[in-house]
Amino acid sequence: MQELIRQRSRAGFVGRGRERAAFRANLETAPEDERHRFLFHVHGDAGVGKTFLVRELEQIAREKGALTAYVDESAGASAAEAMGAISRQLGAQGARFKELDRLLAAHRDRRHEAEAVVTAGPGPTDPEPDGPSTGSVLVARAGLVGLGMVPGVGAFAGALDAERLAHHADRVRAGLSARFRNQEDVQLVLSPERVLTPALLTELTDAASSAPWIVLFFDTYERTGPFLDGWLHETMTTDRHGALPATVVVVTAGQHPFDTARWGGFADFVADLPLGPFTEAETRGLLADRGVVAEPVVEEVLRLTGGLPVLVSTLAEQRPTDPDDVGDFSATAVERFLKWEQNPTHRALALACALPRSLDMDVFRAAAECPDDEADALFGWLRGLAFVDDRGDRLRYHGLVRGPMLRLQRRRSPRGWTERHQRLAAEFGRWRAEAADGLRPHQEWDQEHWRELRIEELYHALCARPSAALPAAIEDLIVVCGTDRAAGRRWARMLEEAGDAAAPDLQDLGSRLARLLVDDDTGATPAMDLLLAHPATSARGRALAHTLRGIELRHAGNHQRALRECDQAVGNAPDLDVAHHNRGLTLRFLGDLPAALAAFDRADELTPGMARVIAGRGETHRLAGRLPQAVADFDRAVALDPTDSDALSSRGVCLHALGRYDEALADFDRAVGADGTRLWPLVRRARLRAELGDWERAFTDLDRAVRAAPGSAWVASERGETYRRAGRFEEAVTEFGRALTLQPDYPSVLAGRGAAHYELGRDQQALADLNQAVELSPGYTWALVRRARTRRRLGDAEGAIEDLRQVVERDPGHAQALTALGEAQAALENHQAERTYPT
Repeated sequence: MQELIRQRSRAGFVGRGRERAAFRANLETAPEDERHRFLFHVHGDAGVGKTFLVRELEQIAREKGALTAYVDESAGASAAEAMGAISRQLGAQGARFKELDRLLAAHRDRRHEAEAVVTAGPGPTDPEPDGPSTGSVLVARAGLVGLGMVPGVGAFAGALDAERLAHHADRVRAGLSARFRNQEDVQLVLSPERVLTPALLTELTDAASSAPWIVLFFDTYERTGPFLDGWLHETMTTDRHGALPATVVVVTAGQHPFDTARWGGFADFVADLPLGPFTEAETRGLLADRGVVAEPVVEEVLRLTGGLPVLVSTLAEQRPTDPDDVGDFSATAVERFLKWEQNPTHRALALACALPRSLDMDVFRAAAECPDDEADALFGWLRGLAFVDDRGDRLRYHGLVRGPMLRLQRRRSPRGWTERHQRLAAEFGRWRAEAADGLRPHQEWDQEHWRELRIEELYHALCARPSAALPAAIEDLIVVCGTDRAAGRRWARMLEEAGDAAAPDLQDLGSRLARLLVDDDTGATPAMDLLLAHPATSARGRALAHTLRGIELRHAGNHQRALRECDQAVGNAPDLDVAHHNRGLTLRFLGDLPAALAAFDRADELTPGMARVIAGRGETHRLAGRLPQAVADFDRAVALDPTDSDALSSRGVCLHALGRYDEALADFDRAVGADGTRLWPLVRRARLRAELGDWERAFTDLDRAVRAAPGSAWVASERGETYRRAGRFEEAVTEFGRALTLQPDYPSVLAGRGAAHYELGRDQQALADLNQAVELSPGYTWALVRRARTRRRLGDAEGAIEDLRQVVERDPGHAQALTALGEAQAALENHQAERTYPT
């Protein structure tokens, strides 16, 4: 009996007996039983004890042998980050999700690489102009919009040609296929949930074999629901991503009821748990459990708290014996939380530790300023307070308690408030500087740990001096939005929380930004509009906002408007390196290579040693045919990052073109070794090996590329062309046919297959393919020369001459065309002479 009593009193939890009993009974009911519920939704106003109840339900699940995971807004702001939190927590309980962890790591890597696919001109993922693998396969980058890949472009979509978007979407997908290892990696960029969710379900199925239940808790659903609710509904109610084990139970908790428009049809599978304040009986029970039984005291607690569990629990812990001990809550909330704590150190500690948004031991030491030998004991005391939520490695105050504590400190000592927040900001800044040690310029933004330290540094700086810190916070929010929308939402929420503590105007700005950024596809553009109109946005902030809009316009294929945005960015901040860098990329798209080089030069001058700028300039030199200059830049880029597969590959291409075959091969080897997922160095190494006559190794590379990206028309075209050059014409026709199945309007593949048909004596089939290639790409000189040769063999000398004249007009020095044109003209003259003067 005593043991059962102790269990029921665990962690001082009193009340919510009906909800706990319903949840416990559900875990004693088989999934096949109609009484079983697969989803529990806890909802109610702030302070009613949702998180306390969720934690109690998690403990009940653990007692039943369940594996559990808890996710709230601190875990991230996307379904992918939620899956990462689930994987980490279940892994700590022995259920290792190795495949999901691999995919999550790949997702984090790939989402930063997508912009490389949309660099100007024939790039690392594009067919090149030195054979039938040329063409305009990826010229129209606007196809990214058609794929839904470009966030923030929605406001501009109406200005784009819808037919053009649809026409080029598949081409850009092919470009991503060429850039990345396989279609899985493409989806990890475009729709990560489509790849990650099936892996999660498979891992959950495996874990379900060793545990009776798996219970997933999603707390603070008013914040996480906007990006999790649709994914959760689809995962639970459809088999689109695979089978979810029947022994999985989901618990969500937030301020709002479920969306009936989405979940209304599944009411029989959902247990709705609305929470209000404690009933009088529950409040009395909790107070009695703490020894507070004097009726006048109980009546005063009932009056002041309104039954809000967090307040009832806080007062009960103090065990008041007189109504005067309870006091007037509206006037002295914080004093009542701490009134019965006689130790002045503890009182000061509880107030000081309310300043950070969350605490680990390092933050605790910085906030508390306590002696090192006392830190562990004091941290343990703080962890045990009723209004402190223990999340394992971090502590967080309940908002209804933290808010009054912050307001009290700000009113009581404005100067002390400022000094303490400045001290915390400086401490986070110091840790942030340490985290950036050894990183290259701008590389710190790719480091999640660095970003988390920066956001807390800004929070405390905003609390200390809102108007002084807001311009820098806006600048950083724009930078974050340019790379990671989920992180942008966290930044907006930070502004909202800092405003709640220090400045209502700041709170309104953060709230508006958070609402806009919920939409990954269209949120960034109106968010930038809002910030461009805000008086606190600095000139540098405006430049960053214009730069982000320019990037999105460039991705959308609207290069002229993108250039105007870049020009505005440079006008606002002439010394902003990223503005010049993105202006260079845009100019390269527009084909203005000299101006692009000047922009890259300026960016390099402003921030020397930025590898992406140097590599971008090297790629521009390569496209301009300035191969020695390109090699020099790639030398610098590789020196900065010896594992940069793209820079190694581009340098290898230049060295190949310069006839420095051994060095080129060494670069391709290093590029493949640095990142075996890259297709470009693999295919270019195959091309070089074929040129050196090493056909066996060339086909080994191409076969490997096909296995990695079976859906890539570009890889199929390269293997088909290598078959053709090797004289294996039937295999070439077959492989070119496979490429055309993947992408029917591929000019270089049609030209290559036409050339192979010609070698097999199938002149009519050759002519049909070459005609289609020229129709798709009228200036395609390689196809024109091959068609001229085919026409001549079919007796159409005049057609052959017409094709060759087009080539010579475009390229007066085209030796092959000039020779063929002379031969065709001579043959035509001889033929006409024979017809006029028959022998």
